[in-house]
Amino acid sequence: MGRRSMVRAGARARGTAARRPWHGALAWDRGWRREARAAWCWGFALGGVLAGADLARGSLDGPRAACWTALAAALVAVLRPARITAGAGWLATRGLLRERRVRTDLLTRVRQVDGVAPRLVLCDVAGNRVELDPRVLRANPLLWHELDAGVRRARERGLLREGAAVLDALGERVDGEGARAVLRASGVE
Repeated sequence: MGRRSMVRAGARARGTAARRPWHGALAWDRGWRREARAAWCWGFALGGVLAGADLARGSLDGPRAACWTALAAALVAVLRPARITAGAGWLATRGLLRERRVRTDLLTRVRQVDGVAPRLVLCDVAGNRVELDPRVLRANPLLWHELDAGVRRARERGLLREGAAVLDALGERVDGEGARAVLRASGVE
């Protein structure tokens, strides 16, 4: 009887870990799959339209098909978002070619770069640097919680020299949006 329940518990634990993007990640961007799927759809659509137009003209051959495929792949590479994950004391972004990781409990500097696509730049003691969209943190409270816990430890150690105001403003916005969502869901607002 005891053996059977242990096997079931182990299967449930493995199933949960298998759904996580990486082992050890406690939080990840829940909207990443949707955005990545949209990037692939737009890439396939562009490649299909260009190849279809060439096929209708009767001028589709191997080099032209390779050109349209390369153009579609370039669109996917541009549109595909970075996968953001966080765990106890770390935050990572994984792009097409590599992963960048910072220790959130050893952060020294946080900057917000405004522009067409606002970015949050995190730097740690070892010189590692991660850039991410602040909207990802606002949309994923678990990611924000992991980052905030690490930032609190960095502040306690006296390491965070620049960017505390940026994180405080972002934290107020995340907490405010979360409170409004709870009120809206409960029918109070």
